[in-house]
Formats: sequence, structure tokens, C-alpha cells
Amino acid sequence: MSEHLHLFNFTGAGGVTPFIMNCAVILLLTSGCFTWSSAIYTPHRAAPKKLKYLLEPPVYAEVVTRRGENATLPCILRTKPSHYKVKWTKLESEHVGRENIIMISNAHAFKPYGHLGPRASLRKAHTMDASLQLSRLELEDGGTYRCELVNGIEDESVAITLRIEGVVFPYQSKNGRYKFTFHEAKEVCAEQDGTLASYNQLFRAWTEGLDWCNAGWLRDGTVHYPIIHPRPACGGDLLPGIRSYGPKDKTNDRFDAFCFTSQTSGSVSYISGSFSFEQAEHSCQRQGAELALVGQLYSAWRFQNYDQCDGGWLKDASVRFPISKPREHCGGVPEPGVRSFGFPNKTMHLYGAFCYK
Repeated sequence: MSEHLHLFNFTGAGGVTPFIMNCAVILLLTSGCFTWSSAIYTPHRAAPKKLKYLLEPPVYAEVVTRRGENATLPCILRTKPSHYKVKWTKLESEHVGRENIIMISNAHAFKPYGHLGPRASLRKAHTMDASLQLSRLELEDGGTYRCELVNGIEDESVAITLRIEGVVFPYQSKNGRYKFTFHEAKEVCAEQDGTLASYNQLFRAWTEGLDWCNAGWLRDGTVHYPIIHPRPACGGDLLPGIRSYGPKDKTNDRFDAFCFTSQTSGSVSYISGSFSFEQAEHSCQRQGAELALVGQLYSAWRFQNYDQCDGGWLKDASVRFPISKPREHCGGVPEPGVRSFGFPNKTMHLYGAFCYK
């Protein structure tokens, strides 16, 4: 393989190293130096007040699904007050105190709100069922939701987490590393069939094997990078974990991006050949397809175990190839992942084409 080969490696859930199971490591990065601490979390909270009307804990505290699918977030009444409303909101962790109302319902009416409202409904499987149904899930729909019973006297609520199953991938400009402002990072993720990842999504990707030494923007405007194998250029001898720069200036500071994507409705295929970028585009078009986006290739690798030991052009003019079954002559790296040759000269006739249809 070329000496310019860059590696995007994920070991998968079965490849998590033992330290992940033994402790929780919190790593913080200041503008001048790294600091870190290691601690085991022990809650010190008073026992929560027992709810009178709502079933707690919910039937499921976390609901896991994928983009494009439907989900039901459970909320069950144990008993009913004489007069009440049910309010569903999505809690926005990126903005303290902010919440998005999805719907308010009483015995006679249902009123949707915001961008989630048109895709929301109450399940009403029985008279005590206030569960929320969301259809055609999008990447940004993941997060924490609150079901609140409002009667003006003893309001109660329960929280349910909706997790969109997917994959986090680092994305770098064709002009080199650290070229994106926050808003540009958000745009490039969308252009590659993704969205800026949340901290929780990056953390989960780290536990599954993501090791990447360039810092990137996250959805909340903070900057981090995940390290499994500490080395001098990546924070020195600090323990493995998420290195953090904290919040940065969204307009003036520049970094790479960590994007998140999920399953797609189409499929990725490979056309063998020695194409220039333009020839690769035409090859896909002749099959009624178009060059795949980076997020679409990652999705195929993650959800269809897509494996192709040949570099191929993508729509952003990068060249990559996905490996689900590592072998020596396919990048020489023992972990599965999407390998990258970066952004070669578009006139080079060396690579095939990854098409999406």
C-alpha cells in the first residue's frame, strides 16, 4: 500500500480492550497542557420521590433503533388524576435549560409542536398508555425525551433515552487538517450523509475501537479526540480516553470534524477499473447510480459488513476502501475499518468507483 495510506480503525464491540471494563477515565485538555483524573462514579443523591401517577422506571429506559425506522418511547400511567395533560419534550443537552416541546395532549385533543411534531403521535394501546411514537427517524432525533404528566398540583415526569444506532467517522478537509470552523464542520458532515456527532456517540465509538489523533468538532461546539493507544504525538503517556479541548470559538477556531451516520435506504457497490475521478462518476451514472458519499460507505461497512480490498473514488474526490475482514494485503492493519488514501489528483487513473443507488 502507498506510504500515504491513512487509517480509520474500529475494532468493534468484541475488540474493546480490558481497561474499558475496569474503570471510567475522564481526560481533560486545557489550551496549554493535558490534565487527567481517574475516578469511579459513586452517586450521592437522596432517594427520589416515588411517583404517584407514572410508572417508574419506564418499561425501557433506553430505546435503540436506526435512521428511517419508527420508535416507541414508553410512558405508562399507573393511575389518573381527574384532570391532566401529557407533555412530551426533547431535552437538548447542548443548550442548558432548553427543551423542544413535541406535543401536548389531553383526553380530547392532541397538539404537535416543532420539527418533531409532524412525525409524532401517542400510541394509546390502552387507556393508561401515553407512549410516544416517532416515525421516519432522523440522525438528529437521538437524545433524551421527557414524558410529563401535568395536573397543576403534582406534576410528574419520566425520562427515556432514544439512541440512534450508527457509526462515527472523522472527516478532514482535502486541504489538510484543522481547516473547519464549527459551522463548516456541520456543513461537511451533512454533505457526507451525516451530522456532527454528540459526545456520547464519540464516547461509544471510542469504546468500540475508534482511535484518532486529530481533534474534531462535536455537535455541542466542543472539540475532542479519542485515543486507545497512547503515543507521544497524541497526548503523551496519559491513559486512554477522550482528550478534550472543551468549548471553542465556533467562528474563528478550526479543527476537523467527527461525523455520525446510520443505516441508509440504498446500497453501495464497487466498479473495478483504473478510473480518473471523472471516469468514476460516469461509470456510476451508467448504472443509474452516483458516486457514494463517505457516510454511505461507512454505513455499508458498519451495517452490511461491506468489504472491498480495492481503493475507489467517492463523491468528495477522496479514495477509500472498507475492510470488515482484515488481512495483511488489505492495508496491513489487524482491525476492521475504512482505510483512506486521502484526496489524490483527480486525473490519476488508478482507482475503481464506489457507487450508491
